[in-house]
Amino acid sequence: MFAEPEFWVAVGFVILMGIFAYIGVHRTVLTALDHRSERIKAELDDASRLKQEAADLLDQYKARRASAEREAQDIIAAAKVDAERIASEAKAKMEDFVARRTKAAENKIALAEAQALADVRAAAANAAVAAASTILSQTVKGPVADDLLAKGITEVRQKLN
Repeated sequence: MFAEPEFWVAVGFVILMGIFAYIGVHRTVLTALDHRSERIKAELDDASRLKQEAADLLDQYKARRASAEREAQDIIAAAKVDAERIASEAKAKMEDFVARRTKAAENKIALAEAQALADVRAAAANAAVAAASTILSQTVKGPVADDLLAKGITEVRQKLN
């Protein structure tokens, strides 16, 4: 047994462990492991906190995006309503403009017809007066004829105009 190298390795190992225990290496190792454990725990807590902050930030951005989409939809809807209103106003104005222009044209036509009728009546009256004066001047002679002619011309003009 004392001649076996494994025995002496085991004895050396036990002695080394005894020296380590006497010096307090196990406390140093445990303290180092505790510090490492605390650092890892702190890093995990930090990571957890950062993860929570990231999730909160993501939720905020999702809410902002949803709000922006709603606002964009509201703007589009308002623009459509405004466009429809403007189109209907333009149509109404166009119809009003056409109606006024039609009425003005009808009034001009009626005025032109009335003027043409008055011109025809005046021309007919003048022709009738001229014809009557010619006929009367050729058939009736003297002062009676002149008096009759003047009265007839006056009456014809009053009746025709």
